[in-house]
Amino acid sequence: MPFTKNLTRKQKIKGLLLLLALAALFLSLYLFTGDSRRFHALAEEMFLSELSGNTVSLHYTLAHPEAYGFDGPARLSSYEPGGDNGREAITSALDRLSGISPARLNGNDAYAYGLLSRYLTLRLSGVPFEYYDEPLSPSSGMQSGLPVLLADYTFRSPKDVEDYLHILEQTGSYFQGLIQYEKEKAQAGLFMSDTAAAQIVKQCGTIMDKEQLSCGSHFLHTTFRERLDALEEQGLATQAQKDQWISENDRLLTTVMLPAYEELADAFTILSGKGVNAMGLCHFPQGRPYYEYLLAATTGSCRSVGEIKAMLWEDFQAGYAALAELLREYPRLILMDSGTAGDFPFAGPEEMLEDLQERMAGDFPAFPASGERFIPSCTVKNVSPSLEDYSSPAYYLTPPIDDMRNNIIYINRKNSPDALTLYTTLAHEGYPGHLYQTVYSQLYMNQEKVSPIRYLLHYGGYTEGWALYGENLSYQYAQFLVQESDPTQAAWFEACRLNRNLQLCIYSLLDIAIHYDGADPGQVKEILQQIGITQEDVVSSIYQYIVEEPVNYLKYYLGFLEFLSLRETAQTLWGEKFTLMKFHQFVLEAGPSDFQGLNQRLSGT
Repeated sequence: MPFTKNLTRKQKIKGLLLLLALAALFLSLYLFTGDSRRFHALAEEMFLSELSGNTVSLHYTLAHPEAYGFDGPARLSSYEPGGDNGREAITSALDRLSGISPARLNGNDAYAYGLLSRYLTLRLSGVPFEYYDEPLSPSSGMQSGLPVLLADYTFRSPKDVEDYLHILEQTGSYFQGLIQYEKEKAQAGLFMSDTAAAQIVKQCGTIMDKEQLSCGSHFLHTTFRERLDALEEQGLATQAQKDQWISENDRLLTTVMLPAYEELADAFTILSGKGVNAMGLCHFPQGRPYYEYLLAATTGSCRSVGEIKAMLWEDFQAGYAALAELLREYPRLILMDSGTAGDFPFAGPEEMLEDLQERMAGDFPAFPASGERFIPSCTVKNVSPSLEDYSSPAYYLTPPIDDMRNNIIYINRKNSPDALTLYTTLAHEGYPGHLYQTVYSQLYMNQEKVSPIRYLLHYGGYTEGWALYGENLSYQYAQFLVQESDPTQAAWFEACRLNRNLQLCIYSLLDIAIHYDGADPGQVKEILQQIGITQEDVVSSIYQYIVEEPVNYLKYYLGFLEFLSLRETAQTLWGEKFTLMKFHQFVLEAGPSDFQGLNQRLSGT
């Protein structure tokens, strides 16, 4: 006899309600996990698509790409005319995002959703400015950037060496693509000035020095051999393999790389004179809207140009007043310089980095680790002499997200930084700056298994603003070192901090004045003269650098001011519960973000 015949009507209703509840539960789970699955699928597709087209980017992002499904041949992506500039891919991704409800995602995915949505929307608004980008800027272009990336291309296996050589083989077509892009820029009336073009021509001859290449002493020779020696020591390469690879590297440098740079120099010689504007972006047809786009995309700040100007001016006035008060209290500071300020307690970078780590420990969390305490290594290297004229004073090479142990900081010794400058530079690049922030955030995101798309969303204001924030703290650390023994020297360190900030602030204001308001060289000269910068060559170089690198100073200083603003908000929201440790942990665990996202995350919205 069927069991159901023995059930009462009440029992049947209860059973039906139970079935309906289970159905609703399964439907709910499907709806919520469906959004999660669609978001993860989109993020993974974008991650794979972005990295599969460029082996150099892939290699610097992943130490073990095969674990993520990358197994294709080595590629060095190059510009191809006639494309859609990413519009179709961005539009498609935004359409797919619109079909996903962030309310049905977990906390980390919902945050990544917001970042990605704003990131893509902003990039889509930048598509019309096709020829406003400058991949070959004299100060930060790929003509100097690519050799640096090649020199530090890590060899973890023989495949890495083979990939490296395949990349060298493609440098000719890579630079031909850039030349084609520059020709199209010229046709659109957007080519660089004659001054900038002349610098590119000069750089090509200096970076790929024929004499060094002919005798095997170029840094792309020496660094290649050093990396092969390390492979042999690990038992991953034989002498015969090394000899074969060295021979192939020598051949490619002289028959592919050198001709590529010679072709680039020839192209810029021919294009010289095509530039119609040697001043700021606003003198181009769409210069102002492009500048607004570039400002938001580079800094991660959603403030208007007017708000940013007001923010900078208020900070400049406060910094100027603080410096004036300090000079009144310590009049001897006016006569001091780095040579008369007294001996700094440390001379070498290793002991400086060790001291910085010890002094920051009370206000910054230790690296997250699931097992034993994580201690990344840090190697400090000097910039190659042939790149000193075209490199930053210092820079940090970001390690792959799946291998954070080995970190490199480069110091440009051209101007031989004094001890205080070296100490604060190492704070900017190392602790508590780039190295610490990068390693901490990546370890935390890896531990939390956040969406891989987070690793590709770059926010200059977050990274450089944080590094400048850490640099400012290091001036205070330096003061603690000498406060008891020499209060005047401590005051000198504070004066140096204030002066550094004032310079970055005024350069940021000049960036807006030049690129948005249309300030010409004469007006910039008058402004700089009012703050004591009168040498013609210095004034000219400042103006030229800002023209060539729009928004660069704002990436640092506006990012720094945004962090100070965020910290003030945290103090207001948290009240007595606020500590620097808690604030720093919040920023680090949020990971690279725009400032809108950080503020929303802080307020819980």
